[in-house]
Amino acid sequence: MQAEIDQFILYLATERGLSANYQISTRISLEAFAKWLSGSRETTDTDPRKVTHGQIGDYLAHCKKKGLAAASIKLIVVAIKIFFRFLHVRKITERDVAEVLPMPRIERYLPETLNEIQVEQLLNAIDTKHPLGLRDRAIVELLYASGLRISELTNARLENLNLDDGTIRVTGKGNKTRIVPVGKKAREALQLYIERERPELVGKKTGSHIFLSVRGTGLTTVRAWQILKRIAKDSGLEANIYPHLLRHSFATHLLGNGADLRIIQEMLGHADISTTQIYTHVDQRHLKNVHHKFHPRA
Repeated sequence: MQAEIDQFILYLATERGLSANYQISTRISLEAFAKWLSGSRETTDTDPRKVTHGQIGDYLAHCKKKGLAAASIKLIVVAIKIFFRFLHVRKITERDVAEVLPMPRIERYLPETLNEIQVEQLLNAIDTKHPLGLRDRAIVELLYASGLRISELTNARLENLNLDDGTIRVTGKGNKTRIVPVGKKAREALQLYIERERPELVGKKTGSHIFLSVRGTGLTTVRAWQILKRIAKDSGLEANIYPHLLRHSFATHLLGNGADLRIIQEMLGHADISTTQIYTHVDQRHLKNVHHKFHPRA
């Protein structure tokens, strides 16, 4: 099966333009399946033309028995389904044995969020007179104002930032680009950082990354995460603060203030509206809490 997996991964990269991370994840899933087949009591043959629906089912049962979460099994199912669909379309196999493979049901957990007061408390914990304080303030402001993923923030470049229009172009999952609004407070924080602090960080190896390290190179996602953790500690907030929490808060606060779900989907860069719809459940939970607290007959 190895040759077919290599061919499939090449297809994902060249024709589908999917991210390197997605390619790696898919390869790991398929090669693990092939390894299991080679050690299976039923067969040691990994020829994809001879794989049966029953063998796939047995493998998924094996994964479940090992204790893999439903979300992890779903990724494996998706990888196997699209792999065998690819083989069938390319006429490598006579039929698609994974076509009727059911997707595992996943319990959806509501994302954690900060309220608006907690966001203010987090921002107020940043001393902008301290070295790199302007940079750190701009990082948190932009994460919350635009709902960026941490990787989108660390990869953001000066040429894609338009402070006059209040927009930034970022590249998200699957190398898809989108333009996201940047709020007034975030624009002000970015302006101060770019004018006063960033020039002091520029070195010989500096590119056009907006956010720089003390060495003049672009910040890594790990370093940006560490910066936010330090700010959270200084703020005294008891909540577990992490970059995606600000993205969740961004979406929830927009929805709570009347923004259209489709617009939020576009700003977050979600391919499917169902991914964005989880924030409606967060908002409904908030409404129920308010009703319970304030209604005389709640």
